[in-house]
Amino acid sequence: MVIRRVLAPRIDFGALRRELELPERFPPAAQREAEEASAAPPRPDVDRTDVPFVTVDPATSRDLDQAMHLARRRSGGFRVRYAIADVAAHVRPGGALEEETWRRGQTVYLPDGNVPLHPETLSEGAASLLPDQDRAAVVWTIDLDADGGTVAVALERALVRSRAKLDYVGVQAAADAGRLPEPIALLPELGALLTARGLRRGAVNLPLPEQDVEPDGDGWRLVLRGPVPMEEHNAQISLLTGMAAADIMLAGGIGLLRTMPPPRPEAVARLRTAAAPLGVHWPDGVGVGEVLAGLDASEPRAAAFVDQAAELMRGAAYTAFDGAPPEQPAHGGVAAAYAHVTAPLRRLADRYATEVCLALHADRPVPDWARAALPRLPQVMAATDRTAGAATRGAVELAEAVLLAHRVGETFDAAALEVDEPRPGRQPGGTVALDAPPVRARCTGALPLGERVRVRLVTADPATRKVLFALT
Repeated sequence: MVIRRVLAPRIDFGALRRELELPERFPPAAQREAEEASAAPPRPDVDRTDVPFVTVDPATSRDLDQAMHLARRRSGGFRVRYAIADVAAHVRPGGALEEETWRRGQTVYLPDGNVPLHPETLSEGAASLLPDQDRAAVVWTIDLDADGGTVAVALERALVRSRAKLDYVGVQAAADAGRLPEPIALLPELGALLTARGLRRGAVNLPLPEQDVEPDGDGWRLVLRGPVPMEEHNAQISLLTGMAAADIMLAGGIGLLRTMPPPRPEAVARLRTAAAPLGVHWPDGVGVGEVLAGLDASEPRAAAFVDQAAELMRGAAYTAFDGAPPEQPAHGGVAAAYAHVTAPLRRLADRYATEVCLALHADRPVPDWARAALPRLPQVMAATDRTAGAATRGAVELAEAVLLAHRVGETFDAAALEVDEPRPGRQPGGTVALDAPPVRARCTGALPLGERVRVRLVTADPATRKVLFALT
């Protein structure tokens, strides 16, 4: 993991909230329903509190959707138990709370506080898989062979109890020291196995570090963070569950998939052409995902190559079906059919997709309220995806502009990550990533892709969140 921090002064994110029209509070009726559900939480008939689940999330998270327990099967291979918060058991169909969650669509994360999908009394309380608390969950049990192939899938509503709230940094330190707790001791082995299977089938992951804004005393800090290996291993369990859910829905003829077209051949060809000039070795017969997995994105030319590869990951959508399956049911990044079912506290779609899976697995009709929701979900999720993306980008852009506002005219070391396609009448330019502070912004000039450059700060305007550099 690579973390670079630069302190920023106080920042007011209120204008961004108003610009995006983010709700400030829940309607009284919706809040009341959440409090009533919290006061009388559901208790499923099946009791799995004997399974020592644990959660693995960012250290500050309290909206805990998933808890995990991994074991070896006596016959060989692995057993994955994945408990997902049973949000549908807390939200009454047709009620005020359900209506408000449709308006929100998903939790929007901002540095000065989240705009949650559900009231905190549920999302960080009665429905969250907090440690040492009995909670209603949907438990996925997925049996794998020794090569990581799925051999059996079961799911049920059950009562669970997490034993510990773990975080990525602590889990990585425990893994490095060989002291992972028993419920996730197999995660490095299984995560690596599932990653290798994904690469063989053509999965593509972009290993770019994330920009983030974090509180730091009275101010804020801009952070550039790369994922730790255990975070990637943890993501593989969620992907495994999402693929199992997609298979259930495709077999049952109804559901909601997360889809994306496979990389276009012409885009792959352009990326292959860019590899050699950027010093990236791409042997014949090796897939895009395998090439990307072998790169160190902290190296400028490798980072530029990864940035170019983002063109392959276009067209992600939610696809509902009831009857014939979609013509294109797969997700190009996963290289398989895939569905969102593991984050119902934070994403609206997961609640309904999970309910479909429960019904199909039990060989009973899909509830009318879930079936009726499926055709409406793609449009709602697309709109809220745009809002959440705009919030994340806007917060980072605002922090960058505030941080640099007093440094206009200074020069910085940077790497040229992206170069614009030449067009008549358009000034040459592209995108650069500064060494320090960890800023990524537009830059004018004839940038040499993947090379080190010196750039001069031309504009840093917090009011417009605009930062612009020029090649010196």
